[in-house]
Amino acid sequence: MPSSTKEYSLELGDKKLSVNIGGIAEQANATVLVRMGDTVSMGNITVSAKPRDAVDFLPLQLVYQEKFYAGGKIAGSRFRKREGRPSDDAILIGRVVDRGLRPMFPKHIRNDIQVFCTVLSYDFENEHDVASANAANLAVAISDCPVDGILGSVRVGLIGGELVLNPTREARTKSDLDLFLTASLDKVVMIEAGANQVPEADVIRAIEFGKKWAQKIARFFADIQKEIGKKKFEVAAPFKHEEAYEFLKEWALPTIRDAIKTPMPKLERRAIFSKLMDEADDKLKEKYGNGGGSGGAVLGEVATQAIAATRDKYGIEAGIQMTLEALYAQGAAMVDKIIKAEVRRSILEDGVRMSGRKVDQIRPITALVDPLPARVHGSALFTRGETQGLTTCTLGAPGDKQLVEGMEGEREERYMHHYNFPPFSVGETSNRLSVGNREIGHGNLAQRGLEPVLPSAEEFPYTIRTVTEILSSNGSSSMAATCGSTLALMAAGVPIKAPVSGIALGLMSDEEKDQYVILSDLQDEEDFGGDMDFKVTGTEKGITAIQMDIKIKGLPDHVFAEALERARTGRGEILSSMLGAIKEPRHDLSPYAPRIETITINPDDIRLVIGKGGETIQKITGDLGVEIDIEDSGLVFVTAVDATAMAKAKEWILGIVEKPEVGKVYDATVVRIIDGTGAIVEFGHGKDAMIHISELQWARTEKVEDVLKVGDVIKAKCVEYDAQEGKTRLSLKQMTAPPEGYVPPMRGGFGGGGPRGHGGRPGGFRR
Repeated sequence: MPSSTKEYSLELGDKKLSVNIGGIAEQANATVLVRMGDTVSMGNITVSAKPRDAVDFLPLQLVYQEKFYAGGKIAGSRFRKREGRPSDDAILIGRVVDRGLRPMFPKHIRNDIQVFCTVLSYDFENEHDVASANAANLAVAISDCPVDGILGSVRVGLIGGELVLNPTREARTKSDLDLFLTASLDKVVMIEAGANQVPEADVIRAIEFGKKWAQKIARFFADIQKEIGKKKFEVAAPFKHEEAYEFLKEWALPTIRDAIKTPMPKLERRAIFSKLMDEADDKLKEKYGNGGGSGGAVLGEVATQAIAATRDKYGIEAGIQMTLEALYAQGAAMVDKIIKAEVRRSILEDGVRMSGRKVDQIRPITALVDPLPARVHGSALFTRGETQGLTTCTLGAPGDKQLVEGMEGEREERYMHHYNFPPFSVGETSNRLSVGNREIGHGNLAQRGLEPVLPSAEEFPYTIRTVTEILSSNGSSSMAATCGSTLALMAAGVPIKAPVSGIALGLMSDEEKDQYVILSDLQDEEDFGGDMDFKVTGTEKGITAIQMDIKIKGLPDHVFAEALERARTGRGEILSSMLGAIKEPRHDLSPYAPRIETITINPDDIRLVIGKGGETIQKITGDLGVEIDIEDSGLVFVTAVDATAMAKAKEWILGIVEKPEVGKVYDATVVRIIDGTGAIVEFGHGKDAMIHISELQWARTEKVEDVLKVGDVIKAKCVEYDAQEGKTRLSLKQMTAPPEGYVPPMRGGFGGGGPRGHGGRPGGFRR
């Protein structure tokens, strides 16, 4: 490191987290290197000098980058070795880091913010996502960008009932829980977890454990910030006009309250709210006019908000007019704020949700299996309220597994879940039709929720792909994907260990009053105006996945216990409805699903089945329309839809690896004539053998062509097999009894001799 670098370190159990600041990437607003073992990640933040105009959201972009060189790999296709589009794994890690940081920024900041996390070195022991998250956390903390709180991030495992802090890569394979947690100095901010049906009590214990260590990191970062952190710049206050806000509130509130309490479709309610927002500027113009007459028509705050600089430059009337235009432009945003405030008030004070639902009430559920023909192997339609997902399950051969390439090397995925969210599902049009980060994230959540209950490859050797098409959405679509996947898997005959259901919980809070209301089965308007989206999947036995997004600066500890218990009872209610459609996995597969049968061969014979340049296995698959996958152990998987093709393929493979048996009769084809010596024949699916000239007939043979020609198909008996050399000798003459009075000639060694005695030429084999 450069001499100007400041170094800091923190002991985390039996490991050390090291921080280096200064001397690198100094044109960024802030740069941090975090090291754990030989894993090194760089965090950078850059902020635009001016706010962006005409945006009503936080313009934060988090970029997570994995470099192949970090793992000592040269990866990529034969024609491209540069890192391309981020992998799904990288996108998912970036989302995890983003979800921790995002709530900490002021809601009204409009400066473009870019946070980069770059993995520079990876030791395959200390996980790079933990290092990257902490690098980003600290870079943001010491920058001049305002944030409300300092964060620390950890991973928690559960191995043999014991909680483990930041388990190694190898240890994670033995863990029943993989929990990633980010916390501020006082509260948990973000949770992402996968679990092997872990009870709620153990999950709560893991959250408490992770919070303790994450806060230790946050305090460590806070000390660094005090020492070298930059002064935070001031963010302009959002446009406010209390008089206009109260005026619009009095006008719009009766309509808003009626729309909230009355059961109606989402789009109908949204149309009511949109109409109010569209009319807001006209209502303001009715009250304040156009500012004419030296401001005589303008009342209250509008006149005072005609700032002095504008007034002095353009005159009071122009200043008032410009202020009024700014006010009228905020009319729709004010109404939107009024709607969200009323949704929150109705829940916190009255305990009433959209359409009059109770806080723990789940929307009506319908579940249907086989809405599509059996050609898709398995399908399900899951509907909860106005959220509806169509999920299909497709079964494939072992060779259909997805190959994932990254800086860690290559791995194969046997189960994939893909989630699609077309714009028609919310009654909209959009030019963004490709799969985005949100779709990848939701798909992975459902996949993670189902993975613990899938049968092993030994039990069920198929590659499995489920796809959820969201047909209609009013919140909790990722959980509809989870429930639909369970149903589709069971309909396809996949012997899952237990059915999985999922639920999304929301939260409305008033921190000043220490008031928190948890909402079961979150829907869109509650998500937009609420403080939390807490998704939980699991079986009757325990939790399989958790994902928590919050919009506030963290949650009190007691909220987690209540939320997980609410999720447990909600999942049970949802599961009961699901099992009404199908109670257990089907015992039979779709007639259109492939069948897989296995053959075990000697590993030394794998090369025989593959053939030179793959020609043998390609001929089998091409001629019969089957798929063949061979493991290094010698286990051969034959996948076919047609039973006849399956039988022929197995017979073909067994014929290739079968060792010739002395005395057995084989069908053979003459492939080559060796003058004066004999014929080379092919038998048993690609094996070569010699029929010596002396073995063609009992009588003396002068020319091989007198008996055999290339292309002749004959039956011949095995008379000799040398296992060590792999050479076989067949006989044509021994298919019949010797003639009366026959006297056998003197013989030489393997393949030689015959009527010419020891002077005969040696045989030859095609290699």
